[in-house]
Amino acid sequence: MFVVKFRYVSVVQEINTSLSYKIKTPSQKSTFHPTLLLLHGRGADENDLLGLGEYLDPRLLIISARAPFRFPDGGYTWYELLEVGKPELAQFNESYERLVLFLGEVRKEFAVDPGNIYLLGFSMGSMMAYALTLSRPDEIKGMIAHSGYIPEEPGHNYRWDRLSETAFFVAHGTLDPVIPVQLGRRSHELLSKVKTDLTYREYPIGHHISEESLQDLSTWLKQQLTKIED
Repeated sequence: MFVVKFRYVSVVQEINTSLSYKIKTPSQKSTFHPTLLLLHGRGADENDLLGLGEYLDPRLLIISARAPFRFPDGGYTWYELLEVGKPELAQFNESYERLVLFLGEVRKEFAVDPGNIYLLGFSMGSMMAYALTLSRPDEIKGMIAHSGYIPEEPGHNYRWDRLSETAFFVAHGTLDPVIPVQLGRRSHELLSKVKTDLTYREYPIGHHISEESLQDLSTWLKQQLTKIED
């Protein structure tokens, strides 16, 4: 799924939560840590994005969650896809509710700085990250959406008026055959209409994370953490 090849990283023992996950602890010691929640795409699992951690800021506590539904072709999925841009709402809403619960469990069980929680979603994971961030912006400091889009189905209680303190990094490949770049541009259009901190990037790539997009999102995330310290 990725152009960049990742090495395995060590993880700590899991606690009992609403979603299965793996965790990479920060290399820098602190009482509370800025935290990054990774949300994988369809047909993957909690291992898929975890290798990103070695390229990201060492201050981060990184938690990679597994989607709750098995995907018939292997791995897991957040919901059944009726067509591109249209999720099956019952499964989508169940995954959303379990993510909300999982976020609360993580904040309770680990040394999470509650004011510095970030999300990184790839493909379908981006849709879940958008849903969580747009509906609960007071709980999410910023999010990265790579190769995804904002779900616009009825029933999502998005707080467009509460995004002034939330930062977004949106990345999409212009050659993406799975989720067309037009959907990424639609997300850019929607976010551009409201007051928020938005960075939008396009890359000449398909449906994957490239070395360039990884470098850009890593730099963006480091800048966000530096702002907090300042």
